[in-house]
Amino acid sequence: MEQNWNFDRLRHLIESKLQGRKFIAISNREPFLHERKANGTIECVRPASGMATALHPIMMASGGTWIAQGSGSADREVVDHNDCIMVPPGEHGYKLRRVWITPEMERGFYYGLSNEGLWPLCHVTFTRPEFRPGDWQAYKDANRIFAEAVLKEANGEMAFVFIQDYHFCLLPRMLREMSGGKIVCAQFWHIPWPNREVFRAFPWGEELLNGLLGNDLMAFHIHYHCQNFLEAADRGIEARVDTDRREITRRGHTTRIRPFPISIDFEADSNAAKSPQVKAAMERWLERFPGMRGRKIGASIERLDYSKGIPQRLQAIEFFLERHPEWHGKVCFVQIAVPSRDCLSSYQAEQLAVDEALERINSRFGNSAWAPVYLLKEHHGATDMIALHRLADLFLVNSLHDGMNLVAKEYIASRTDEKGVLILSNFTGAARELTQALRVNPYSIEEVSEAILTGLTMKPRSQKRRMRLLRDRVAQQNVYRWGGRLLMSLLRMQPIDWEDDDDL
Repeated sequence: MEQNWNFDRLRHLIESKLQGRKFIAISNREPFLHERKANGTIECVRPASGMATALHPIMMASGGTWIAQGSGSADREVVDHNDCIMVPPGEHGYKLRRVWITPEMERGFYYGLSNEGLWPLCHVTFTRPEFRPGDWQAYKDANRIFAEAVLKEANGEMAFVFIQDYHFCLLPRMLREMSGGKIVCAQFWHIPWPNREVFRAFPWGEELLNGLLGNDLMAFHIHYHCQNFLEAADRGIEARVDTDRREITRRGHTTRIRPFPISIDFEADSNAAKSPQVKAAMERWLERFPGMRGRKIGASIERLDYSKGIPQRLQAIEFFLERHPEWHGKVCFVQIAVPSRDCLSSYQAEQLAVDEALERINSRFGNSAWAPVYLLKEHHGATDMIALHRLADLFLVNSLHDGMNLVAKEYIASRTDEKGVLILSNFTGAARELTQALRVNPYSIEEVSEAILTGLTMKPRSQKRRMRLLRDRVAQQNVYRWGGRLLMSLLRMQPIDWEDDDDL
């Protein structure tokens, strides 16, 4: 049986095998931002981000450098002359190097090409992508700014660079050409990769694939996304594609394509769930919403994004209440929807659809003593989120398309009491692993409604059996295993002596 992965094992791997090479991670979103409060003080905040949550333990173990766009109102005030600051506050686990881009460039690079183009193209939720030449130019310019920041941090030395997500498709090729071969690149694609017919719609597909094939390792959550990428490259660019070995060779350089399902720090979340702070937060939830007390509780937590299927979920709840009047007054649902990209028209339309569904449901079925649905458009800290996990008899994740979905795994880690039922979309990467969840087609409001009824009426013995299996799965497939196995795959590409190595 494989040895369990944990923080110490990952740190040992990094310390023993990097052999003095620098470890640099790149993402658009930063793991910590600094905001100036109304009273003039500066507060360090951890933004809501599944990517940042997963990568943070890896960076703590490596002690490396994380390069990201500075976005906090006080970010510039706290960095040194190299635009760097040690994080987390008081721990100094790793260095955060901030990159600055202009608002105009951000509109084209982030809101435009990344989130009006690549995001809907890859998620295939029937939201039409927008492709504007000006956005593509801003995307290229931003990728070059990040490349220059990486080269400054590497300072001519050998470095391992770990690139995150769809914002930096051109960065790997830039680094390969600008570094003279001293940089080894891996990129993790956190969202789905579409099939080749969908990808054909992207106007600059050959240039984008050429950029990504500058990586030594291209990693996705699941085999299906790897296969889609191989097929896109096979049809869309001049290269030798070996589907059996999952390798693509272009211009003499070979890129390996591999699945690495991302996860969470299961032990840390489980320990936090048993803390006095979480217990106090559970009581605060009940004090804030007295209507939750004494009733069955369903909960959902996500960004307010059209890929998360929030209007469809609310329609399923409405259908459930129509079909099962015996549950009126006996169950309530808490929907946390953190506002996201709300300057984009597609996200504004999603917010309107959510608001209209909420008002309709509560006016149809609610009364002065009971509201069927509570909608909270606000960010909450980790303690409050774990407390809501502990209170939720049902946890609903019905994304229309998701690369993985770590919130489902966080719910499982929080349920140290082995109670609760997870309802999970078939169109998440997590559905491949979490087979004991109640899996649903999120587009079928009848199917989701039936899953709600099944969850509410499930016997405690069945809940415990399912949750125990789910917890065992997430505990074994934790974030340290994800990081360790990905790093081992990357390190094996280098001329390092692997003899007498127990880790590998």
